[in-house]
Amino acid sequence: MSATRPDYRQRGFSIVSAIFLLVVLSALGAFMLTFSNVQQMTSAQDVQGSRAYQAARAGIEWGAYQILQNSGSCAGSATVPLGGNLASFTVVVNCSNSSTTEAGNPVNMFQLTATATTGTVGSTTYIERQVQATIEH
Repeated sequence: MSATRPDYRQRGFSIVSAIFLLVVLSALGAFMLTFSNVQQMTSAQDVQGSRAYQAARAGIEWGAYQILQNSGSCAGSATVPLGGNLASFTVVVNCSNSSTTEAGNPVNMFQLTATATTGTVGSTTYIERQVQATIEH
């Protein structure tokens, strides 16, 4: 009679390693999901930042048009309504005027500052861009 008795001391080792691998793979999956969400949010903020920059540039162009074509003066501060993809932005254009004399000729200098914002301050959706320009007229 041979007494080949299985070794019971190693029983359960494979289930412990399987649980360990399951926990590690679950943690890795959760990390990848979080990483993917952060990447998508960052990408969306980049797109909104580009739109905010374009909205601020539109504000500068509006201010330049007011100075050069309409009245030749500056209105202080104005909110510019935008349409299309930029309609969600609030664009405020500030203008200041100074006069100087160059070679005996009077020169008017206009400092334009356009600020485009969207979202609420402190949230992840808040985007702001500011563009400045100086116009000689």
